[in-house]
Amino acid sequence: MKIKVCGITRREDLQKLVEYQVNYAGFIFYEKSPRFAGSKLDSRTIRETKGIRKVGVFVNAPLEQVKRIVADCGLDLVQLHGDEDPAYCAALREILPVIKAFRVGENVQWKTLLEPYLEVTDYFLFDTEAGKAYGGTGKRFNWELLHSYPYTHPFFLSGGIGPEQLPELLLLDLPALVAVDVNSKFEIQPGIKDMEKVKPFTEQIQSTFLK
Repeated sequence: MKIKVCGITRREDLQKLVEYQVNYAGFIFYEKSPRFAGSKLDSRTIRETKGIRKVGVFVNAPLEQVKRIVADCGLDLVQLHGDEDPAYCAALREILPVIKAFRVGENVQWKTLLEPYLEVTDYFLFDTEAGKAYGGTGKRFNWELLHSYPYTHPFFLSGGIGPEQLPELLLLDLPALVAVDVNSKFEIQPGIKDMEKVKPFTEQIQSTFLK
């Protein structure tokens, strides 16, 4: 299982993620987010950082704007967290891998929700249903629902995951689960990561899955 730490806004936090051999760093390019990276991290810092895969998180952004940020920041993947349709995903997938996020409630209909996106994405990401909001609830959904996931299409698991979920996380037997995505439960305040929490969480996952 790989690890993605999202909501990075500081150079020093990004450098620590590289040091800890975290797989993915997420940068939110959505101005309404308290973790908006665009006003806190310059594109050169992101672009020149090596040793970690850089994920740009977007919400219903104009396609050309996304492409420009991808180029300026040297992003490795995009994560689409809004209402982007399959054609939009396909257009971006021509230049880099695409993660499409979906919000999971109690009555998820996997095929209706996901079928149109199977051929135009590389990964799904499952986050907690948040009403009209686009994620960021800090709450988890019912992971039992994932046992009815009908595809082999790989996915990231997100939504309110903190250190206290680690034992349960390590026991999940879900073949398509490739990465855990963490954010608010590892913060001192929005956008400021608590690396004293990130490090042992990362080490435990790495030691479990790299045996």
